[in-house]
Amino acid sequence: MAVKNILDSIENLVVESRRMPLMNKSLIDETDLIHLVDELRRELPLELQKAERVMQERQEILDRANDEAAALIEKAKKYAAELVDKNEIVMQAEEKAKAIMQQTKEQEREIMEKTMANAKQLRDDADQYANQVFDHLIGNLGNALQVVQQAKDDLNHGPRG
Repeated sequence: MAVKNILDSIENLVVESRRMPLMNKSLIDETDLIHLVDELRRELPLELQKAERVMQERQEILDRANDEAAALIEKAKKYAAELVDKNEIVMQAEEKAKAIMQQTKEQEREIMEKTMANAKQLRDDADQYANQVFDHLIGNLGNALQVVQQAKDDLNHGPRG
């Protein structure tokens, strides 16, 4: 059953449920609702799982980049502390630390851009898929409507025995 149909069934389940007198509450058959929710879980596109994986991978990459940056910064600080008596070397170490930080920030920005582009692509793909499903559903409903209209026309204009 398509996601839209499942959502329609859930809505119908709520709309057609018995109401509690004097309360804005409804009594819904738990088994029916759980069945529909289970169907919905099975029907959700894999793109949602892909998007979740992309976000997890993004976080892992950012965490690794931050760990590497922290390790590099710590290494640069230790190196600079050992050579503090030599002004030129200290200045070079600070410049190197800045370059490392800049490089890390640039890598983080690139990773973020790629992650956002991937997430956008997944959203766009999911939207496109949903639109295709809706277009297909509209086509099927249009065909069904034509068949019903033809049957009605045949009934109204056909030969009478």
